[in-house]
Amino acid sequence: MLVRCLYASRAAAGTGAAILDEILVQSRRNNPTKGITGMLCVSNDVFIQLLEGGRDEVCDLYNAIVRDPRHQNVRLLAYDEISQRQFGSWTMGRVDLSRVNPSVLLKYFKRAELDPFDASGSATLSLLGELVASASIVGRGE
Repeated sequence: MLVRCLYASRAAAGTGAAILDEILVQSRRNNPTKGITGMLCVSNDVFIQLLEGGRDEVCDLYNAIVRDPRHQNVRLLAYDEISQRQFGSWTMGRVDLSRVNPSVLLKYFKRAELDPFDASGSATLSLLGELVASASIVGRGE
C-alpha cells in the first residue's frame, strides 16, 4: 500500500545551508533503497516535505524526522493512502522559494510567504503541485 505524508517543520537554531545540503544528500542516498520519493521545500527556517512510499517506510521516516534535532515544531499536514505517486521519479526534489514569484505563494497563503502552519494541507499540496508544473525545482536528486 502506498501513502503520501506531508509535514511542515521549522529548522532548529543554527541550522544553515550546510545542514540543508546534508539532509538532501542523506535523503537522496537512503530513500531509493526504501522506495521513498518526494520533495523538500525550504523558505527561511520553514521546511515542507512530501514523502511517498510504502506505509511502514514512510511512517518510520516521519517518526525519525520528528525525533531529529535539526527539526522543531514538526506538524503533520496531510496523510493519505494513494493509488499512485505524484513524485515517482524523484528521490528528493528541492524547491528554493526565494526564487518563486510571490504571487504564487499569495494564491495559497494569507500573505506572500510560506506559512504551512496557518494553511490547510490541501492548499500546501496544491502549492507543491504548481511548483512542479512551473519547473521551480532546483534539483530532482536523480
